[in-house]
Amino acid sequence: MADQTHVLFVEDDDVIREATQLALERDGFVVTAMPDGLSGLEAFRSDRPDIALLDVMVPGLDGVSLCRRIRDESMVPVIMLSARADAIDVVLGLEAGADDYVTKPFDGAVLVARIRAVLRRFGRAAGGREEREAPDNGGMLAFGELEIDTEGMEVRRAGEPVALTPTEMRLLLEFSAAPGTVLSRDRLLERVWDYGWGGDTRVVDVHVQRLRTKIGQDRIETVRGFGYKLKA
Repeated sequence: MADQTHVLFVEDDDVIREATQLALERDGFVVTAMPDGLSGLEAFRSDRPDIALLDVMVPGLDGVSLCRRIRDESMVPVIMLSARADAIDVVLGLEAGADDYVTKPFDGAVLVARIRAVLRRFGRAAGGREEREAPDNGGMLAFGELEIDTEGMEVRRAGEPVALTPTEMRLLLEFSAAPGTVLSRDRLLERVWDYGWGGDTRVVDVHVQRLRTKIGQDRIETVRGFGYKLKA
């Protein structure tokens, strides 16, 4: 049990909750399933899961608010579940700190693939350089007042530490590996979100905006029709 991934699943629909829990358990996950946001928050604090799946529309404490509460306390990966592909639901969830989202109804195999993709990239973010070559300066990069320690996974702006989620850190590492180079949204989805299939580019856009608020609005430039680039 100790080496199994522990999933917190918050969903108020009994049928979806029970069926999804069984499907995840068949794939080897340990699942704590809760019917509302308040019990989900309690379970998060007591069980400390490896990843959280949160439905947007749950009673007591909605999924977006629950995501914010979790993000205030932890960098654990969060995937939002929504019955609609509505832009407001997607953006609110991502702005609250979610790392990805899945639209209901979803295929169990797709959900498992997305969970494993998130966990892989979190593991790589925590593990250091991944596929990138180490810079000659001991892993330290500087772009104006922005300093990035690619080995220690630390970022400072004007000497002050910047707290980034693992997803934000991986996004910044992609930009810093090719400063001045335009990176398309599709490339970022593949490299940062580990998508081997088409994904929603809104995930990229919201995370870029979140990253800008932390490292400086002007540090990442939008190249209309192409993507984004880090100003060298």
